[in-house]
Amino acid sequence: MSPDPAPNPHATAEQVEAARRDPKLANVLYHDWEAGSYDEKWSISYDERCVNYATERFRLVAGSYGWPYGRALELGSGTGFFLLNLMQGGVATQGAVTDLSPGMVQVALRNAKGLGLDVEGRVADAERIPYEDNTFDLVVGHAVLHHIPDVPAAMSEVLRVLKPGGRFVFAGEPTKLGDRYARKVSQATWWAATRVTRLGPLRDWRRPQEELDESSRAAALEAVVDIHTFDPDELEAQARAAGGQDVRVVTEELSAALFGWPVRTFEAAVPPGKLGMRWAMFAWRTWEKLSVLDAEVLRRVVPKRFFYNALITGTKPS
Repeated sequence: MSPDPAPNPHATAEQVEAARRDPKLANVLYHDWEAGSYDEKWSISYDERCVNYATERFRLVAGSYGWPYGRALELGSGTGFFLLNLMQGGVATQGAVTDLSPGMVQVALRNAKGLGLDVEGRVADAERIPYEDNTFDLVVGHAVLHHIPDVPAAMSEVLRVLKPGGRFVFAGEPTKLGDRYARKVSQATWWAATRVTRLGPLRDWRRPQEELDESSRAAALEAVVDIHTFDPDELEAQARAAGGQDVRVVTEELSAALFGWPVRTFEAAVPPGKLGMRWAMFAWRTWEKLSVLDAEVLRRVVPKRFFYNALITGTKPS
């Protein structure tokens, strides 16, 4: 990894205020801030559970043809969740991670090393990817496009660095309607959890006020870095306009999102470890069952714009 700016683990109030006017600064501050605890916060792991989750997202939108791809790039990699689990699942053999946040790149490279994966990393802007034309067989990203100010520019860069015939896959992008209801249920859950735990019998379930305050400051930055929500058809049109062919958008998670978002918010409002493994398994298995309901039943009768997550794939003309 080439010399890059050092991560900043705690943003000051002045930096948060400046970030409101600069979405790229906001992305760096927020993700540096979250880097050390990001995997725990989002229940990210690099075992069978998340390997299966990542590969199934890939398969859902792009199928299994062409596995394994050779050299793969992840944009906005965070801690490496998507690419590292895809590599473990046999989707790609060699990887590169990029992120605006130095802290996230450091954690992603540390995770890759611990897993014995062949991965390099660079701090990079998705609108100006620091690789030559026709470099990668695959470009992936998870929950990244909605952070990028100029999505068409980023999609053009993705097509530039792909080899002819190479594929891109982006997952975990919020739809317009999905984001609306997810935010409302999350806000209601946070309000209820932080007030109920003030009551005497439940005070052991309340996180220290300074931790709640820091979570609120992080949430304020998170609201700044979440720049876009997507209409599935408009997202598909943007990828085609950038030069993509065979572009396809699918959506997932409706009942699963209505369950998952309040669960995640409640977990953030109580002390870490308080809920225990039985709760974690209940939450995960319930989410899995609701995801099956969404995929097997609701997707057949509910328009795709009502689902929370959008996934998109396409190829570079050969």
